[in-house]
Amino acid sequence: MPDAQQDGFFMADSAGSQAGSRKAPLSRELVLSTALELVDAEGLDALTMRRLGQELDRDPMSLYRYAANRAALLDGVSELVLDELAIFPDDPDWQSQLRKIAHDLRLLALRHPNVVPLLVTRPLSTPLGLRPLGTLRPLEQILALLIEAGFTPAVALHVYRAYYGFLYGHILNELQEYIVDPDENEAILRLGLHRLPAKSFPHLRALGPVLADYDGAAELDQGLAILLSGLTSQLSAGQRESPS
Repeated sequence: MPDAQQDGFFMADSAGSQAGSRKAPLSRELVLSTALELVDAEGLDALTMRRLGQELDRDPMSLYRYAANRAALLDGVSELVLDELAIFPDDPDWQSQLRKIAHDLRLLALRHPNVVPLLVTRPLSTPLGLRPLGTLRPLEQILALLIEAGFTPAVALHVYRAYYGFLYGHILNELQEYIVDPDENEAILRLGLHRLPAKSFPHLRALGPVLADYDGAAELDQGLAILLSGLTSQLSAGQRESPS
């Protein structure tokens, strides 16, 4: 009788182990979300089909059903991150919407700092019409927002380029300040600037305390104020010149 109970225990335990070891079915969402987790944890260089297969406990060959190659995988990660960015092109307050997008994109970059170089540089190597549709969504929606606000389509495109150029420049600068070496940043700024020749770098030396007290959100707001003020003036001038 004890042997029968013991055999029954092993049978039940075996069945439980099999049930517990069942793998979640593969899907594009699972593949891309795991790829993003890997990039967040270890950087873009860690993302390979082989390594992703290990993370998913699957044969890497099975992943090609969801991404034709590593390039497609990188595109998918870009789309997944940009899907987190909410844009409302019907917002009548275009300036408020641009401010919100800017701050949301900044927070997105701080959540996924290893993806930022991908968002900034990868589109440069791909013709506009061949880019993943998810990466073009912000462009289409911001164009709609600006055109509805009164900018001509051509001017709206120029505004988009200036706006995103400013945003990515700010984000890369902030990541350099805080993400690359957050523990040593303040010491480098406060103690390193005194080594600069005073006659050659008077302004930079004087700004040492300001540089050390870097506030990314405040810096972003200040830059946006300058940019949006200029755009508002341009829009008002264009509306005055338009025939009634």
